Amino acid sequence: MLNLYRQSFSNLQRNIWILAIVMFINRSGSMVLLFTSLYMTNVLHFSIGNAGTVMSLYGIGSVLGSYAGGWLTDRKNYFDIMVLSLVISGLVLLNLLWVTSIVGLGIVIFLYAFAADMFRPANSKAIAVYSDSTNRTRSVSLVRLAINLGFTVGPAAGGFIAMYLGYKWLFLIDAITTFGAAVLLYLYLPRKESPHSSQSSEVLNDSSTSAYRDRRYLLFIFLVAFYGTCFFQIFASIPQYFSKICHYNEDVIGLLMALNGLLVVLIEMPLILKLEKSKKIFHFIIVGTFLLPLCFLMLQYGKGWMIWAIFYTVTITLSEIFAMPFMMNYALSRPPKERQGQYSALYSISFGIANIAAPVIGLGIANHYGFHSMFSILIALSTLTGIGFIGLAKREAIGKD
Repeated sequence: MLNLYRQSFSNLQRNIWILAIVMFINRSGSMVLLFTSLYMTNVLHFSIGNAGTVMSLYGIGSVLGSYAGGWLTDRKNYFDIMVLSLVISGLVLLNLLWVTSIVGLGIVIFLYAFAADMFRPANSKAIAVYSDSTNRTRSVSLVRLAINLGFTVGPAAGGFIAMYLGYKWLFLIDAITTFGAAVLLYLYLPRKESPHSSQSSEVLNDSSTSAYRDRRYLLFIFLVAFYGTCFFQIFASIPQYFSKICHYNEDVIGLLMALNGLLVVLIEMPLILKLEKSKKIFHFIIVGTFLLPLCFLMLQYGKGWMIWAIFYTVTITLSEIFAMPFMMNYALSRPPKERQGQYSALYSISFGIANIAAPVIGLGIANHYGFHSMFSILIALSTLTGIGFIGLAKREAIGKD
């Protein structure tokens, strides 16, 4: 087992490790998305519907920030964009210490998402630069492992901080860790110039190479957005379900979310080591997608029992492990080098759209029709998404646009 872990982490560039450490520090404090909706309903006493509206602004900011980050990544140095994104998002987070109105919170959440998600396309470009086809999936998984290790530490600590110290300490700690990640990135990741050759400029000016003309990739982005809408209920509606229906406290909810991150840390890298040599990456994406309806079935008929909440967390973690690394591998491997930012931006935008849709669909349906109806719709949506990926896999196999 130890030898398997050693092989999983071998032959990865030093700069991939730096990116992973930066993501760990950043995500260890990234408790805002998980606990903000609970802060609005439990402390500020907003309705679930109002909380869902504010959280959907996170998705709008994410979409616009991803687009801006992708546009800049194709034209500027990805290092500068990553540092700038971390600094600005940390400054925006500090405003949550005193802003309490519904409008003010919406503006802060929007600006935070815009600044934070400028980071994603630049980070994807950095991963592509410091990896190759033989280790790209593992490089992606290492950064994801760092993110999930951060999510293991962050929610577990965040639940106790929210319960015993107060929510505002979460916002302060998150801002501090974001600044810390920016400092580490600035000091240890080498800043290489990104020369734009005449050939690169010609590719950027050639609309035929645009991601927006790649119909197969656009279908992929469409399906990823649907997958993300279902998956991100883990942050949007499931904490509310655990709180309102199951009557779990914040510390218990935080520990359940931490279990998700811990399982990713323990399982993903060794599993990816065994799977990454396969060329049929859509098979794993399909498996991950079809695990989602099973997750929602567990909660729909679990009657609030803790054992089903744990099974849900384990199953949705397996869905994430199978689907997301191979989704990102496809997004990084498909574009020409000069279009890396644009393709990565579209991939990030798909998750931004999911962040808009997840609270609107999840909390909106739960607020008007109840959580049982919400789970029924999510089961249907995730099943249709899996069928869509089966169709895309067939098109990919025959090279049909």
